[in-house]
Amino acid sequence: MTTNRPVLVVTDMQNGFVREQSAHIVPVVVELVRRWQSAGGDTLFTRYLNYPGSPFERFFDWRGLQSSPDTDMVADLLPYLERGVVLEKDIYSPFTSEGEAIFKQRGWNEFYFCGIATESCVLKGAVDAFERNYTPWLIADASASHAGPEAHAAGLLVARRFIGPGQVIERANLPARLTTSQIP
Repeated sequence: MTTNRPVLVVTDMQNGFVREQSAHIVPVVVELVRRWQSAGGDTLFTRYLNYPGSPFERFFDWRGLQSSPDTDMVADLLPYLERGVVLEKDIYSPFTSEGEAIFKQRGWNEFYFCGIATESCVLKGAVDAFERNYTPWLIADASASHAGPEAHAAGLLVARRFIGPGQVIERANLPARLTTSQIP
């Protein structure tokens, strides 16, 4: 078991969440993952699956992300999945019972969140990490909302209130050891 390792949580980078308002984040996240993995860092890729009768269907009348290709990860990230862990979830957060078992087994206690959508799944993961006494970071310029820039900005505002203003960072503020290749 590895202890005290940070993890990059790549949140719901799936075809069904990539729209005009969020497509710009795909190459940003892909490059971040490439650099993170080249530095020897752990990555967790979450994959949201909506199910018939879910609260999203009942309360939002939303039936998206119930099948492929919507549930599939964006093609540009596929080469990186085998070097990471893929966690399927049917809630906003990666803190499912399976997720928590993985976090404990891997010794992850510092979580760097990025992906889609800032105001929902990215935010909820960061808040859940905070409430479990882990160290959460939300990477603002590696996150987006499929609902547009206003929703993204709202998510960042709420994140600063929930997890601390200093926990919302830009990629340029990541510690170099996390994104600088350890391969000579």
